[in-house]
Amino acid sequence: MENKESRAYLKQLRVTPRKVKVVLDLIRGKDVAVAAAILKNTNKLVCEDIEKLLKSAVANADHNYGMDTEKLYVAQCFVTPGILKNMKRVRPRAQGRAFRIVKRTSHVTIVLKEREQEA
Repeated sequence: MENKESRAYLKQLRVTPRKVKVVLDLIRGKDVAVAAAILKNTNKLVCEDIEKLLKSAVANADHNYGMDTEKLYVAQCFVTPGILKNMKRVRPRAQGRAFRIVKRTSHVTIVLKEREQEA
């Protein structure tokens, strides 16, 4: 049996990877319906964006690969840092100095697979 997977990417999310990782750890390995419920009831700002990404991955699985959406689960989900080139800011400090503030971005990936039927 061929092992199909559906992927969805979210690039340049304006949240630090450290904050996104906390939410992704909650849904890793869960069924799609359970993961969506967890994201709906978790009090983190980034949950809205990840929920939208999860819906996109489910739509990709259904439309592109014809996978059964009832059997889908979150096989992989991870975050990597985005580019730092554009989002650097300056904070005034004492004696005319300036400290740099780096506004971090994230690239989020979600991979869905179908669960195998246990015999």
